[in-house]
Amino acid sequence: MVVRDWLSSTLNSFMNSKQVGKKEVMIMPISNLILGVLQIMKGGGYIKGFKIEEDKLKKAIVELGKINKCKAIKPRFYVKKDEFEKYIKRYLPARDFGILIVSTNKGLMTHKDAMEKGIGGSLIAYCY
Repeated sequence: MVVRDWLSSTLNSFMNSKQVGKKEVMIMPISNLILGVLQIMKGGGYIKGFKIEEDKLKKAIVELGKINKCKAIKPRFYVKKDEFEKYIKRYLPARDFGILIVSTNKGLMTHKDAMEKGIGGSLIAYCY
């Protein structure tokens, strides 16, 4: 089977490992998008850290933190700078609980940072 969405596969492996009780997950291969999402999740405390290893394939070992749920958003909705409330209500359990990860022309960031900067973008994933 060919994996077509590496980000979705990565976030699903986080949830599967959490349900089984594992503290670490090995992710391979790694892309720049996945690295950006891992850095945002680390900043929010959802993962404790990650270590990148380069062999033939680039892979990462991720130490899980306080994740309740994380998932990729499909289809990737485009959100204008003043439309975040609708998607916050749809994907997050409460207003100040969790993050939406947004791909903007300024790079990957949380929905809170995008609202502060007044820019929109494409919704990539959510985590709480």
